Amino acid sequence: MLPAMRSSPVYAVDTIDDPGRSVQRAVVKDSHDNAAWLNEVFEGLGLERVHLVGLSYGGWLALNQAVYGADRLASITLLDPGGLQKVPARFLVGMVGGLFAMALPRRWRPWFARVLANHALIAPPRMMAPILLGTRTYRPSYRPAARPFTDDELRSARVPALVLLAGRSTLLTPRDALARVRALVPGVRAEIVPGAGHGLPLEAPDLVNARVLRFIDSEVQA
Repeated sequence: MLPAMRSSPVYAVDTIDDPGRSVQRAVVKDSHDNAAWLNEVFEGLGLERVHLVGLSYGGWLALNQAVYGADRLASITLLDPGGLQKVPARFLVGMVGGLFAMALPRRWRPWFARVLANHALIAPPRMMAPILLGTRTYRPSYRPAARPFTDDELRSARVPALVLLAGRSTLLTPRDALARVRALVPGVRAEIVPGAGHGLPLEAPDLVNARVLRFIDSEVQA
């Protein structure tokens, strides 16, 4: 771990409408509500300079925070995030295919993992057990797909940003997403991770950790 990060706490936040121990007591209607909710979390934890990291829908929430509630943010890191393009049908098909493949014998899963670009199918069982438990037992309320942010919204995201896109993403068209984010988000650092699927931290943990820590360290020292 980089020196600047050794004494920094890391908080894993339950996201709304996902399995967790939090209890939702209010309807979240739009981007403003999402930003207000996350700011309440930061306030409750006593945090003022937050380096916010999010994957997929969590990336959408982090980007949304930069647009609508950036007061407590020091930076954002987006890992193959929602919000850069419309969610394609292949992403939903891939999710269904992944659930089907999880029910198959383990010896068949590597083939499906390659075809679906879904590394979770071959992740260690201890890592996947909480996810499978949530899938079987949790029934979320309706949450619409992460909407794409407008050009003006992306231009207004003025906190330091790191964006890592998966070369085999099922959520995004990586080159188009890279071009859009570089053109619109001020001062962004962005790259494509070749060969990786949507589950970037599972497939390339060392690379992701190194990039995130180096980025945050550079912002702490700036």
